[in-house]
Amino acid sequence: MPPEKTLTLGGDLTINRLGYGAMHLTGHGMWGPPEDPANAIAVLRRAVELGINFIDTADSYGPGYNERIIREALHPYPDDLVVTTKGGMLRSGQQDWLHDSGKPPYTVALGRPEYLRQQVELSLYNLGLDCIPLYQLHRIDPVVPLADQLGALGQLQQEGKIRHIGVSGQPQVSAEQVAACRDIVDIVAVENLYNVADRSGEDVLHYTEDNDIAFIPWFPMGHGDLLGPNGALAKIAPSVGASPSQLALGWLLHHSPNNILIPGTTSINHLEENVRAGDLDLDDGLWDEIAELCTHEQPWRPGQASA
Repeated sequence: MPPEKTLTLGGDLTINRLGYGAMHLTGHGMWGPPEDPANAIAVLRRAVELGINFIDTADSYGPGYNERIIREALHPYPDDLVVTTKGGMLRSGQQDWLHDSGKPPYTVALGRPEYLRQQVELSLYNLGLDCIPLYQLHRIDPVVPLADQLGALGQLQQEGKIRHIGVSGQPQVSAEQVAACRDIVDIVAVENLYNVADRSGEDVLHYTEDNDIAFIPWFPMGHGDLLGPNGALAKIAPSVGASPSQLALGWLLHHSPNNILIPGTTSINHLEENVRAGDLDLDDGLWDEIAELCTHEQPWRPGQASA
């Protein structure tokens, strides 16, 4: 049977598990406005038409432009649309996240409470919201007490500016860290690097399953490296009548009912193709075969974060 298509986030937000990651609707290097704003708006509107009601962004995408293009495209928002944004990670310029730069990405956290409060206020303004449905700490700051970082978000939650709180890892937050976060505030989602070929965070996924926490895999298609013509998914896809991207996404949906997927694309055709991954109905043995084939792949992952 096809996997469940919905998940209840935080006990009160029913969302479709196949969402959309808006990060690439910005300029080169996730810096500045999109090169084709009209296309970005069309992609977002088509996503909602297709039933997507979970859109992932962050204040560092653009910075700011990604949140603003979402507002331009979709505000006033449909009642069931959940926009999740993130804060607490710095940018240094257009080159700092480029895959082909030859350098580790600049993923420097800033978790000072006054900074996080400022960023929440900016995200509220950029998105045109009074309350952010899900706000995630983009990266835990190792030099600021965790209680101060999450305490600031908890205070904003009490003020009605944040509905639910999550935590994101660059590339991963550990199960121990999630447990420590939960001692301070209620955590309803964890966003970590995870895909069929890179399952080093499997223990965190199991932790979220055991504690009714949503798991949001970023790089769900291995930064696109899983989809190449010589990859394992390309070899098996024709035999099951699916595309490599649909297999990558379908496996994640099948693998855990806690997974919420946020594939990103700037193409309406690819968006529509990705949404159809939710209809794949393969038997367990075939999903296991796909997972085994992908264990031999080496998708790109960010190197050691640098300051």
